[in-house]
Amino acid sequence: MDERTREKLRFPIGRFQMPSDTSDASKARRIETIATFPRKLRAAVEPLTDAQLDTRYRPEGWTVRQVVHHVGDSHLNSVIRFKWALTEDNPAIRTYYEDRWAELCDYRDVPLDLALSFLDALHARWVVLLRGLEPAQWKRTFTHPEWKEVTLDVNLAIYAWHCDHHLAHVTELARREGW
Repeated sequence: MDERTREKLRFPIGRFQMPSDTSDASKARRIETIATFPRKLRAAVEPLTDAQLDTRYRPEGWTVRQVVHHVGDSHLNSVIRFKWALTEDNPAIRTYYEDRWAELCDYRDVPLDLALSFLDALHARWVVLLRGLEPAQWKRTFTHPEWKEVTLDVNLAIYAWHCDHHLAHVTELARREGW
């Protein structure tokens, strides 16, 4: 497989680009992406068989099942980062080993419907928080070990992209496989 194909499978919508637009309208679109993501992901995975759910979206990539569990864990971490930044002055946050988490038994043994219901509830609460932020709160920051200082408006852009990124992993796999 050539490098271009490998890159397209890994980043079907392209790599994250730092937003140049953090207007209220762009924030509203990004919040809407987060609000609708659980429904879109559920629609993409519910028709799949267990064998399809256990298919990797790319060589060396995760299975669809692991992707579903990953987005719950990742988005939970993002909500916590939002809350830390809103309640502390530029807190230092921790990263986690996503690849190691994806190998834990809950990714294999927790029914997918439970993972999807968790995502529904998490995003419902997250969207209430996001829609309730005052303009100045979007400029609050946390410090990431690799990305350094991150504002909440940038973190919103990261996670709206993250929703679309992982949804595309599932939908592009289904398209390629003719599911």
